[in-house]
Amino acid sequence: MPVLRASSSQLLSHCWLLRWKSRAGASVLIRKLEGMKPQPRCSYSSRSASQVAITKQAQKSNEDSVDSIIKDDATSISSEIEQFRRDPDKLQSMTVRELREINRSVGISTRGTKKDLVSALLSSVDETNNGKSSSASAMQNIASKRKEVSTAIEETVECAAMISKSTNKQKRSRSKEKLVQSTVTKANTTTEVSQLELSAKSHETLVGQGEPWTMLTHKKPRPEWIAYNPRSMRPPPLRRDSEKFIKLLSWNVNGLRALVKSKGFSAIQLAQREDFDVLCLQETKIQDKDVEELRELIEGYSNSFWTCSVSKLGYSGTAIISRMKPISISYGLGVPDHDSEGRLVTVEFDNFYLLCSYVPNSGDGLRRLNYRVTEWDPCLSSYMKELEKSKPVILTGDLNCAHEEIDIFNPAGNKRSAGFTIEERESFEKCYLSRGFVDTFRKQHPNAVGYTYWGYRHGGRKTNKGWRLDYFLVSESIADKAYDSYIVPDIGGSDHCPIGLVLKL
Repeated sequence: MPVLRASSSQLLSHCWLLRWKSRAGASVLIRKLEGMKPQPRCSYSSRSASQVAITKQAQKSNEDSVDSIIKDDATSISSEIEQFRRDPDKLQSMTVRELREINRSVGISTRGTKKDLVSALLSSVDETNNGKSSSASAMQNIASKRKEVSTAIEETVECAAMISKSTNKQKRSRSKEKLVQSTVTKANTTTEVSQLELSAKSHETLVGQGEPWTMLTHKKPRPEWIAYNPRSMRPPPLRRDSEKFIKLLSWNVNGLRALVKSKGFSAIQLAQREDFDVLCLQETKIQDKDVEELRELIEGYSNSFWTCSVSKLGYSGTAIISRMKPISISYGLGVPDHDSEGRLVTVEFDNFYLLCSYVPNSGDGLRRLNYRVTEWDPCLSSYMKELEKSKPVILTGDLNCAHEEIDIFNPAGNKRSAGFTIEERESFEKCYLSRGFVDTFRKQHPNAVGYTYWGYRHGGRKTNKGWRLDYFLVSESIADKAYDSYIVPDIGGSDHCPIGLVLKL
């Protein structure tokens, strides 16, 4: 709504002019208003206490002016009625519109034809000639109308003062609305996506109020890309009484102790909602002495296997929590240089090996980039291929790499950021995908923009400016058994969200 800018006297003057300027017999009133001294301009968005006092004084002055104007106007109207009485032919030369204005000004009927209007006015003239109180009646009608207008103006001034008081308590912000339309094509269907971008000085606003991840958020989206929406893009759930399958969940919790203590989080509720068979955790940040306390984290999942960092306490760490008892368990890659940070747990089930990994981040200034792409990735890849000789392999966890431009909100701005360097992306391709391991989410959703990590400094999850760093990579031999590879973006408590895989057996 535009900000009102006027003094109280100017509001009153403007209102009177609009109401009476077109009326016959209002010339005296117009001259009177045009001659009124204007008050200093003030903005209702920044009024001080002294200005409010001035406004009240102006209101009192205006009330006195109204009484004076009513008397002058009534006198003027009586004078014009007297002219009509002396010269009735003058009425016949007037238009219907002019007659209606005259009749309205003296408070008589404005309905009917020209003949009716003239007759009504002549009757009024006759009443005046016979000494009746037509002028007094007209004056009362006008006074009543003037009081209504005066009351409305007073209410407007009070309302403006309230707006001023409220506005002064709020921070000023400027927002702009930009309509971004992108054409989205899937299965020969075109959808127009409309995005509302709001910019403010102090904060970034939500892209999408309730579920921001359902909006396509990308710096340079391609026409065929769409936002990943788990509500509409997941297949119907399988029934355990009729289908044989296993459900895996993976989550970088960014500190398990803090998560368990946080309000609103319940491991039991998470298990009930997702009904997973195996939960893989990364970045637990716990020590060996904490394991026993957390081992029974979820009732019904009595098999849990933990590995913690010994080179740096309270850092890294991975775990696998399972309903099913595995055949075997191992920790690390078998290489001391790689195994001091608790980055890998492997369990063997009847039909596959499951690896839970927290791949080293290249770090600030890319100080660990060389170690990551020349030592860790090749070593993990070789380990997976060795296991694959006996059973299919599933690797899950925070792999700390956004493989393609579709996997990161701002590709151009992060080409030298850890997780999106060309070296890391090429290593990801060479060590995993080119060696026969399949990215299950990208296989199921080739054009879906879905993120699993949102940095806190960029507004967190609410802006949906994220990265896809978490994966399920499976041996090519079981890739077709992947029924549903999905993201669970509505579970908070960490800068990552869980991901899931439903695998038919």
